[in-house]
Amino acid sequence: MSTQPRIVEVRRNILKHNDQVAAELRERFQKAGVFVASLVSSPGSGKTAFLEKTLTLLKEKGYRPAAVVGDLATANDAERLARSQAPVKQITTGTLCHLEAAMIQTAIEGWDISELDFLFIENVGNLVCPSSYDLGENIRLVLLSVTEGEDKPLKYPTIFNSADLAVITKIDLADAVEFDRDAARSNIQSVRPGMPMLELSSKTSQGMDAWMAFLASKRPR
Repeated sequence: MSTQPRIVEVRRNILKHNDQVAAELRERFQKAGVFVASLVSSPGSGKTAFLEKTLTLLKEKGYRPAAVVGDLATANDAERLARSQAPVKQITTGTLCHLEAAMIQTAIEGWDISELDFLFIENVGNLVCPSSYDLGENIRLVLLSVTEGEDKPLKYPTIFNSADLAVITKIDLADAVEFDRDAARSNIQSVRPGMPMLELSSKTSQGMDAWMAFLASKRPR
């Protein structure tokens, strides 16, 4: 006898519970006045470097950012992000390839989120699993590095469809790896027409001013 119907039902129940917790988190974040952004990408896209740069620049501008970071193992990313002097919590997922809303709910226990301007959630490096899980964020960023090639949006359309902003990272390496900007933009737009895009480099700071301006528009001083 096939177990497929039972598997589908369990998955529906898990997603329903996740959506309920995410809705509660979103309401809580809204009442606290904190803008929440989640980051999804494949491993090695430069997600942690981008987030470290973001936290550091926001701190320099007088904002109050914090981050929750997920990984399968180790606390390396959290330790790296802590160099920004922003509050950071690590979630170690073990074999789970994504973060869930309940994990975020637990991770922020003890934080007075009303004292934050921005909360960033760095998901596990994966372009499949995170697409189905709402984390209560205001905006979801999907990162694509120039070293990954231009066809990632075509291979993983669901994650791009679930995102609000596409960020092309490591743009300083574009010429060296013969990255085709026009093809990448075209592929992103073919999957998610009208989605805004940023090109930036955490190493050289190219494009970071535009990113900071975007964030400032969400939490005007």
